Amino acid sequence: MQFSRIIQGCMTWGVWGKNFNTSEMAKRISENVDLGVTSFDHADIYGNYTTEEAFGHALSQSQISREKIQLISKCGIQLVNENRQSFVKHYNYQTNYIIRQAEQSLKNLKTDYLDLFLLHRPSPLMQSDEILEAVSQLQKQGKIKAFGVSNFTPQQIDFLTPSIDISANQIQCSLTHYQPIEDDTLFYHQQHNITTMAWSPLGESLKLGENSVLKQNLNKLSKQYNCSVSQLVLAWLLHHPAQIYPVIGTTDSQRVKTAFESLNIRLKHQDWFKLYQASRGHEVD
Repeated sequence: MQFSRIIQGCMTWGVWGKNFNTSEMAKRISENVDLGVTSFDHADIYGNYTTEEAFGHALSQSQISREKIQLISKCGIQLVNENRQSFVKHYNYQTNYIIRQAEQSLKNLKTDYLDLFLLHRPSPLMQSDEILEAVSQLQKQGKIKAFGVSNFTPQQIDFLTPSIDISANQIQCSLTHYQPIEDDTLFYHQQHNITTMAWSPLGESLKLGENSVLKQNLNKLSKQYNCSVSQLVLAWLLHHPAQIYPVIGTTDSQRVKTAFESLNIRLKHQDWFKLYQASRGHEVD
């Protein structure tokens, strides 16, 4: 799989956030591509099932070649929605539903294929044979290039992998949410050649009080590296050998540019541990 090292999350591009019109969205797609941020992350539920379609119209207006970008989407979460006769939030990973949602995402995004298709969250009722049947059909028809999961633990991935090739796992991971480092999730990804994508990659780092030990270290090191705190936090994540792909949520083009520039920061080994220690509140064992 080939994705831009920084991935643009699109959850707040629609009615769940900025509610960009078609021209505004097309402008941001073009600006991202010009910067080198060519991968766009979606889910069918974003904007209460409306954001993918809005993005698709904007992509058409932008006239950017499909081959220049990568589209990611997810399915599985069912929101309460009268149009879907859904009266309780739940998950659905039945074969027909997975196929139908993938095809709906293709229609919404005005594309023939998804570069990556993910199961949004694990379901206690998911059955590997049903998922395998759906994924096999979608891949055989060329509708998805690669398949993965989101918010799955290693054990949950093991439940699927005897029969299904898992290419990626999109998880919450950041300097202030470092559990995937300590519960061996990232080691598991490296061992099994699973691409790690991190949502909320800045975590709570920009909301820390000035008296916080972590904030003090971030302020000091950001001056040393001549970068912003947000760039330093992304550089910390990018330094990990799991080759993490941050999925940024900003809708501001300048902040996207700033995030992309974090790729130029070469964090020193001990500085990585200094920030790790400050976030944990104690030194490593």
